[in-house]
Amino acid sequence: MRNFKELDVWKDSIILVKDVYMITECLPNTEKFGLKSQIARCVISIPANIAEGCAKDSQKDFVRYLQISLGSAFELETHIIICKSLSFIVGKDFELLNEKITILQKRINSLIKYSKTQY
Repeated sequence: MRNFKELDVWKDSIILVKDVYMITECLPNTEKFGLKSQIARCVISIPANIAEGCAKDSQKDFVRYLQISLGSAFELETHIIICKSLSFIVGKDFELLNEKITILQKRINSLIKYSKTQY
C-alpha cells in the first residue's frame, strides 16, 4: 500500500482543488447546478482517484486509477475552456488555472508511465 499523502502529484491536486473552488465562486448563480457542479465533481475526482489507487494491491490497478484521475484533469480543462468561452473566467485567472491543470496532467502522465515500468 502506498501513502498518497507523500505523492507530490496528490499534494498539487489538492492545491488545484482550492484554486478551482475560489475561481468558480465567481460563476453566475445560474451555473450552480451546471458548470459549477460539474467542475467541482471532476476537480475533486483528481486527488480522490490518486488516493484510491494507492490503496490497490497491484501496480496495474494503481495505474488504472491514475488514468481515471488524468481523465478528470482533462475534463476539468474542458470545463475551464468552456467557462472562458462564455466569459465566466477571463484573462490571468484563466491563464494561471489552465497552466496549473496542464502541469498536473503532465505530472500524472509521467507517474503513469513510470508506474507501468514497475509491473
